[in-house]
Amino acid sequence: MKLKFLFPALLAVAIFAGCAKPDANTALNPPPSVDDLLPKHAQPKLRTMKIYLGAETLDAELALSQEEEMTGMMFRTNIQETDAMLFVLPAPQRAAFWMKNCPESISAAYVTADGTIQEIHHLEQNDTNSVVAARDDIQFVLETKEGWFARHHVAPGTVIQSERGPLADVFLRRQ
Repeated sequence: MKLKFLFPALLAVAIFAGCAKPDANTALNPPPSVDDLLPKHAQPKLRTMKIYLGAETLDAELALSQEEEMTGMMFRTNIQETDAMLFVLPAPQRAAFWMKNCPESISAAYVTADGTIQEIHHLEQNDTNSVVAARDDIQFVLETKEGWFARHHVAPGTVIQSERGPLADVFLRRQ
């Protein structure tokens, strides 16, 4: 679950609320809270793409839009060993993911634009504290069932490829 896109929405609400002339209805209808802006249910399964992590293969759901990224695996239960979601971030950044409304813990790999896994993190179920990358050049995040990377001997340094080639060529329009 990506927190970054929630802040612009909250800022817009704050600006709009700050520009409005206070009246009796304002007290009765306060501006939306963070929880009001978050998704209320799991998103349907997203389109998938086969990815390769060394000898391992996953059909990863692709979180490409802001809404897909913000919803992520929220509200999903019974995450299977073969379940994965690849987040394509709009630009290299110090990624920060949290687990609000996520009833199962997961593992997340923070990946640079060249497809190399740089960090693997445990994301604790329902934890609203962001797990922030140590680097500021993360372009992709791959979420899997908790412990998947350890069970499948996938570690930092592993390069992720897709069925259509390197992640950068597929998603970043590099040739």
